[in-house]
Amino acid sequence: MALARKQSQDTHQRLLDSACKVFAEKGYRDATIAEICGRAGANIAAVNYHFGDKESLYVEAWRHSFQTSLQTYPPDGGAGDGAPPEERLRARITALLRRISDEASCEFAIICTELSNPTGLLHEAMRDTIQPLRERMNALVRELLGPRASDTQVRYCQISIMSQCLDLMRRRRLSRRLGKDGPLAINDIDAYADHIVRFSLAGIRAIREEAEREHRP
Repeated sequence: MALARKQSQDTHQRLLDSACKVFAEKGYRDATIAEICGRAGANIAAVNYHFGDKESLYVEAWRHSFQTSLQTYPPDGGAGDGAPPEERLRARITALLRRISDEASCEFAIICTELSNPTGLLHEAMRDTIQPLRERMNALVRELLGPRASDTQVRYCQISIMSQCLDLMRRRRLSRRLGKDGPLAINDIDAYADHIVRFSLAGIRAIREEAEREHRP
């Protein structure tokens, strides 16, 4: 009984790992159960047994890749709650860029294929997993902007920071076609992280000063 359970768990994990890679490479529509099972060394009926159907496997594969990515690159980047907000921002940005640029990670590759050919299957999973990270970033941005900043200013700053980071995802995808040393490549992640931090903090300081001026008597 114990051996059978262990074999079942191993098969489950191999299917997840295989599905992450196949969905990342081909997207949901072009991925096939046959290829996923073939790479996992599993019977083609194993997907139905372990996950129910292809749609459920797709969602679980993304959740698995997301959690694996967060374990490898914790969102706080190792900066504790007691660190200065500027240091916490730098750590969060660097951790996110490392997640995006990790060629072994399937998380953002799956997101790219989903964005280019939407299925709608990941909407709920992405909302549940990404929203807490977004809320923590919003709280950090609000701390940097100060109490006078409006909710709109906080939201715009958060979007601006994330857009700079997520542009790396687009460039990574294009660089695969043009070559990693092409004009769109960003190979020095630390230098790019430093640029985003300095650029963003300068903008945040300007907006904070503006908000404080508007509230002066």
